[in-house]
Amino acid sequence: MARVVYDDVTLQYPGTERPAVTNLNLDIQDGEFLVLVGPSGCGKSTALRMLAGLEEVTEGRILIDEQDVTQVSPKDRDIAMVFQNYALYPHMSVAENMGFALKIAGVPKEERRKRVEEVAQQLDLTEYLDRKPKALSGGQRQRVAMGRAIVRAPKVFLMDEPLSNLDAKLRVQTRSRIATLQRRLGVTTVYVTHDQTEALTMGDRIAVMKLGVLQQVGSPRELLDHPVNTFVAGFIGSPAMNLFTADVDERGLVLGGAVLPLADAVRAQIGDRRVTVGVRPEDLVVGGPDEPGIAVKTTLIEELGVDGYLFGDAEIAGERVTLVVRVDGRDHAQPGDMITVAPHPDRVHLFDFESGERIGTLQARHLVP
Repeated sequence: MARVVYDDVTLQYPGTERPAVTNLNLDIQDGEFLVLVGPSGCGKSTALRMLAGLEEVTEGRILIDEQDVTQVSPKDRDIAMVFQNYALYPHMSVAENMGFALKIAGVPKEERRKRVEEVAQQLDLTEYLDRKPKALSGGQRQRVAMGRAIVRAPKVFLMDEPLSNLDAKLRVQTRSRIATLQRRLGVTTVYVTHDQTEALTMGDRIAVMKLGVLQQVGSPRELLDHPVNTFVAGFIGSPAMNLFTADVDERGLVLGGAVLPLADAVRAQIGDRRVTVGVRPEDLVVGGPDEPGIAVKTTLIEELGVDGYLFGDAEIAGERVTLVVRVDGRDHAQPGDMITVAPHPDRVHLFDFESGERIGTLQARHLVP
């Protein structure tokens, strides 16, 4: 096990206008499960490949267990990587695939077999040890790829979108298996995904990247409740946070047909100007037609069993916006209905209208007409 540190790491490919990763600083603790997440092209896989030694660092250092490995070859870094495409040898059995790295390292046959069988038991692969990869399902192949990494007992696991080739149901099953196994083994793990649901359900901490720049690092709850900017707010959470522009006047924050009074500290910070408001779907409440709130015309209902998501159009600060509201899956408005929604006053997030940086959370207790 090991602590991993990215110390002001930058990578810029020759002939490109901007770095793929810029001044990355990350301190990953011994035994931690850290998820790198972001949209395509954000630099998350590049950051992982630099740690693996597959990409050359332009500036900065990478340390594993306090040893500078920036110039160390991949085979000498004591890491194991699980790829998106499994990368299994088709002519070898499951047991041979899992034990291949041990064979190359000169581990005796009996010891090799023992370690492979132990890991196979943890991954429910014992009955498949003599099969070839072509005889396995996608989920079983992914478990073999994981087993090949685990059997080496490396200092660090690196996983690059390992579930992206699996169907939705299998992804859910496999991600819980990976998270449970990682916590049992206690091996430092860096996991790359573009799927923020995977990030929220698996990681001890999440690092959100955009265009090669680290935006925020924190626990899933920290990122949900205290996003540092509108990018993180809109990326983390499913469905994403509702983001829209609102006016501030002498009464407070104007939200359609209602006003949220501002605490003195918040008022002093933002004055009388436009702000970007963020409210999560679960923090919007459907009220009666005579209650203060935002008038919304329902356009679509997504039925999800106990819960549902209502999509509707509203006018706020002179602009048409689409809002998403979590509703009771059995009792909700229908497309075409007019409803009123109001946010929980203490769960309204404010962001700077120009920069998108976080101002804070409202300190209000009630809406007023």
